[in-house]
Formats: sequence, structure tokens, C-alpha cells
Amino acid sequence: MCLSGGSAYGLAACDGVMGWLARRGVGFRVGEGRGDVVPIVPGAVIFDLGRGGRFANRPTAAFGRRAAGTAASVHAIGCVGAGLGAVAGGLKGGIGSASTVLEDGTVVASLAVVNSAGAVVDPTTGLPHHLAGVGRRLRRPERTERAALVAHLAEARRPLNTTIGVVATSARMTKAECTKFASVAHDGLARAVRPAHSLNDGDTIFALATGRDELVVAADDPTFRAPASRPAALNRVFEAGAECFATACTVAVLAATSVRGHLSYADLCPSAFR
Repeated sequence: MCLSGGSAYGLAACDGVMGWLARRGVGFRVGEGRGDVVPIVPGAVIFDLGRGGRFANRPTAAFGRRAAGTAASVHAIGCVGAGLGAVAGGLKGGIGSASTVLEDGTVVASLAVVNSAGAVVDPTTGLPHHLAGVGRRLRRPERTERAALVAHLAEARRPLNTTIGVVATSARMTKAECTKFASVAHDGLARAVRPAHSLNDGDTIFALATGRDELVVAADDPTFRAPASRPAALNRVFEAGAECFATACTVAVLAATSVRGHLSYADLCPSAFR
């Protein structure tokens, strides 16, 4: 998975990731040799050209190799990686994550890079549209801060937008089921970002299934709507993925800090966190 900052030049970055993996023998095996593999790297980028100071700064193969080489199993949130150049509805965007464990032990998680035309924060209340699961209690910002927020959002330009991310589960799924998983995750995006999926956005969500856990399905229950049926079990994973993605979008904006004149929610509404 290549979630990088940049623009439509993300294919070059993914080429770099593929080369890095191939040299380490990681990928779909097509021969007996250690290097006889074909790495499969789906990728997407946010449109943030120029926010780093030079419009010509864009992903290359070298960029992808560096990203792969410095990837860590424990990631940070906020203004790191692809989140550094992200702006969400006039506020500083970033990277956010969320996860949950279902009753049967299935793990569902998400990672989002929020760089949207729509807003994650409701200017009327001064609070995020989606607050469930963010792990902190927020209070309504003071009146002066809400007024400053409204004024800032009214003046902010909102070009160059894309929200990208991934939903993942420990369940075993087919490729078709993963496709549906990714599709339902867009519902979560729409819960957190309003409006979502506009003509100014290039939203992309990938889905991963590790296959570690088998979905709990009763062998003698073929009824489509029964709680023990596979469709019902899949629906629980899909809904959890949508909810996690919505939470990840909110977390990204709450964790962001102001960068290069792009003000963060935390700086505009500090009383919300008290």
C-alpha cells in the first residue's frame, strides 16, 4: 500500500516501492528464485502540490523507495507523511487512524489521509460532525473561537483535494467481498466530511483482509438474513469499517497542527479540548 503525499504522480512513487520490495523478495511468487516475485502495490496520492513551497516537488521512484525504507509498524497521526500537506475544508488536515474488535474477535481498522474539499468540523457548533470513537471528550468551543472559526472557513480556499485511506480486517474475505468493504467505507467518509465525494474531490479507499480469522458462521444456517449467516457477518465487518473510517477522518483533523499558514482546529478552537 502506497499512501503518499503529492498529486497524480503517485505511480512513480509506487514504482519505487515495487523495486524496494522486489529486491527483498516480497511479492507474488512467479518462480523459484528469491527475486522471482511480482510486488503488487496499489497506490493513491493526495493533491497537495505547492504546499511545501515549490510546486515542482512531487513523488518520484526515489520518494517511494525512501517511504518504503522508513515505514514503521507503529505510525504517528496528524501532520506526518502524506498528512503534512493535507488541508481539510479550510482547516489543516492530516493522517488519522481508528480500530475496533468485534464480539467474535475480528479486528477492523482504518487509516485516513484527510485532504477534503468538505469540512470535518461543523461551523455552527464548532465541533466535528463525527465524534464517536475519537477517544477524547470535546466541549463546544467558546463563542469568540466559533466566530474565528467561521471567519476562517469563509476566507479559506479549498482547491487540490483528495481523501485517501484504507480499511483492513483480520477476517478472511474474497476479492469481491473486499471490494464491497471498500465501497461501504465511503459511507464513513460521508459521515465525517460534509459535503463528501464532490467534483473537487478524488476520494479513494482501499480494503485489505489478512485472512487470519474465519468469520463465525453456523454451518447449518443458510438463511441470508440470519445473524449466523455469512452475509450478516460480513455486514458487521463492513459497518465497523465505515465507522472506523469516519473516526479516522475526525482524528486526523483533531491531531493536526498549523503548518505554513494552514490553521489547525486545535489552534483555532483550543477551548474544545479543555
